[in-house]
Amino acid sequence: MNIKSIRNATLVIEYAGRTFLVDPMLAEQGSYAPFPNSARQDRKNPLVGLPIPIEEIVQGIDAVIVTHLHLDHWDDAAKAALPKDVKLFAQNEGDAAAIRDNGFTNVEILTESTTFKGISLIKTYGEHGRGDILNRTGLVCGVVFKHPDEKTLYVAGDTVWIEAVRRTLETHKPKTIVVNAGDNRFLQGGSLVMDRSDVHEVHRAAPEAQIVCVHMEAVNHWNLSRAELRTFAEEKGMSAFVNVPEDGESYSF
Repeated sequence: MNIKSIRNATLVIEYAGRTFLVDPMLAEQGSYAPFPNSARQDRKNPLVGLPIPIEEIVQGIDAVIVTHLHLDHWDDAAKAALPKDVKLFAQNEGDAAAIRDNGFTNVEILTESTTFKGISLIKTYGEHGRGDILNRTGLVCGVVFKHPDEKTLYVAGDTVWIEAVRRTLETHKPKTIVVNAGDNRFLQGGSLVMDRSDVHEVHRAAPEAQIVCVHMEAVNHWNLSRAELRTFAEEKGMSAFVNVPEDGESYSF
């Protein structure tokens, strides 16, 4: 497999001969207002530009996976750039209906037994924060990729460390794990995605897995920098297993 971190949570994943685009936020730098009630209110989103042209990102995509409909995972630029007949996977009927309303005609709901071109796509549970903030953040999902010719891959999505994530690691034993690790947050309510301690918990639960940390420094409410996470990984003795890509960087596993 090859995993390219585009920007924020946007990934291009080559897996078992197929190419997946995950959570596309494809707008030009500064296209959207900052997320309210959070840091950097003087900066518009995305905070940085795309590392490669949008046409190159969408070219040759076999399927798109949208884990949820927040702007930083599914934006107007992606809706405009993607062909309307592209295979597109959504987490539930509500999200699928909204995506169909955007003109997309080949939308399927992810389940725990979805198959695409011989690849198992297993929907996983996540929680986009802790406590009362979940009433605002709504439902999210992750996905496990499996194929006989590939190592198992787990893309956790916008979730903090919870028991369901531990169970996913225990059940599927992924060798590669992608986590959204920018510790994004509002001024109240705590982390919306994984922070450094959550990444450590993932490593402790799957000590031989390679962890790719994305969703970093691209939207205004980030709270954990790449440099801080790399330093923390070194302090915890897990830097050989924790990969913190720059935008546009790829890893093959």
